[in-house]
Amino acid sequence: MGSRARSGFVCAGLWLAGALASAQTALSLPSRATTHTGTPRVEVAEATLDQLQFALRTGQTTSLELVAAYQARIAAFDAGPPILNGILALSPTALDEARARDAARAQGRARGALFGIPVLVKDNIDVRGLPTTAGALALESSIPPDDAFLVKKLRAAGAIVLGKTTLTEFANFVTSGMPSGYSSLGGYGYNPYDPHPVPGGDGRPAMTPGGSSSGTGISIACSFAAVGVGTETSGSILSPSSSNCLVGIKPTVGLISRDGILPITADQDTPGPMARTVRDAAILLGALSGFDPADPATAPCGVRGGCPGDYTRYLDKFALLGARIAVPHSPYWDALSADERALMRVAVRALKDAGAVVEDPFELPRQAQMNQRGIAVSYPPPANSSSVLLYGFKHDLNRYFAGLGALAPIHELADVVAFNDAHPAETLKYGQSIALAAVRIDDSPGSADTQRYLSDRARDLALFRGALDEAFAGPDALPDTGDEFDALLFPANIGADAPARAGYPSVCVPGGFIERGSLPPRPFGVTFTGRAFSEARLIALAYSFEQATRHRRPPDVTPPLR
Repeated sequence: MGSRARSGFVCAGLWLAGALASAQTALSLPSRATTHTGTPRVEVAEATLDQLQFALRTGQTTSLELVAAYQARIAAFDAGPPILNGILALSPTALDEARARDAARAQGRARGALFGIPVLVKDNIDVRGLPTTAGALALESSIPPDDAFLVKKLRAAGAIVLGKTTLTEFANFVTSGMPSGYSSLGGYGYNPYDPHPVPGGDGRPAMTPGGSSSGTGISIACSFAAVGVGTETSGSILSPSSSNCLVGIKPTVGLISRDGILPITADQDTPGPMARTVRDAAILLGALSGFDPADPATAPCGVRGGCPGDYTRYLDKFALLGARIAVPHSPYWDALSADERALMRVAVRALKDAGAVVEDPFELPRQAQMNQRGIAVSYPPPANSSSVLLYGFKHDLNRYFAGLGALAPIHELADVVAFNDAHPAETLKYGQSIALAAVRIDDSPGSADTQRYLSDRARDLALFRGALDEAFAGPDALPDTGDEFDALLFPANIGADAPARAGYPSVCVPGGFIERGSLPPRPFGVTFTGRAFSEARLIALAYSFEQATRHRRPPDVTPPLR
């Protein structure tokens, strides 16, 4: 295809005039759109959706200028060093889309907070006219027939798809031991807060960018767009949000359609917003959520009042006053460094100072059983491990490939394995052990593997939903008795597994920075987890915490533009 970008990006604050002036010799790859050369009149670095909309409404800028500004910002940083690799491809139609939005605005047809705003999406999400690669060289020329449902929702809201971001290959489920942010197509992704490889290593980043939605995290942290879309099976939105000082919302499975998204498993996969503020993430969540007949999991959103279309109405800086929050420690704090534990204690103190009732420490029910319940990554699946992801990686991925049509370069997971075997130097740096195991699964109806999968799925739901529901019910484990917890608080993405298997929502918000002596400080997030479809309450709590702490700050360790 020739559309992959292997060039570098530097992230630093700048004025758009400087970015645009520096951009004219960049954007040389076929995947990059030609840059509009008008003079930008606003600064996009750290700009919120409200600020951008105000500038659009008042004529300070246009959507065409915004697209050009973000393209220029990316291009100006394109030469490196250091390398970030947050963007895989830019849309060649973004400028035309921007012109159409500007024309609609001139006619008085601009509606909503995303109208005319450039947005980035992870490259396992279908965008018409662009390949969906999941970071795999095998899928370099795999172009879907249509937009994913969520991309259609973005376009309906007036947003402009600016491009697609890098990710850990196949959402980090192709092999064991692959570094977060690496793919055979995009190379390594680097955290903008310390964008350097491990000295003398294999090229992997010294500071993880988080995975698998690493490129979205890198790009939004660097203001390559105001907001972006990631996906999560277990921790893949929360991890890069924590690592890049962002807000990430991993919604309830079924709040946002998965139609047109290259999967691991439909049982746990969900897309979700990533942004620099809770408000921006809430705006994007409202645009993405809703009923899709092609995704049965979204049925609750088809019921009147089932899924709010506007989450900004729940933003309340006093939401922590009287809120009840439990803080599980073991095993979640066990692997934390002393500095990370100190930040968690500071977060707990902030909750209490804001008026929350905090149970700290708190022991999750059935924690010992959950600790013993692993995830199968080999065949046959070991005892007391769940085969749900391994089974879905063949069954659901093959269903996705079947929807691409007869002319698609890949028709099933076995084709990916065969392609990699034929190009080992380019594709097998870390192997494909999980893919090899998944190929061996017999997903035919009634097979032993299918029966094992069904049993494992039922057991996961009973164990993980049961434990969380019991925890949310409060100390007496009974609902509606007044001692229920609004949320659980976890460090970073370390508590992602239980809500992921249960299908429950989490919101990550910046929690501070870990000082590292002469090295740049490392971002660290805290995560609020709640019941199914409790996004409104979690957003309120996260917003209250954000307003009380104000931990977000942009990367400042990379060189300024020359």
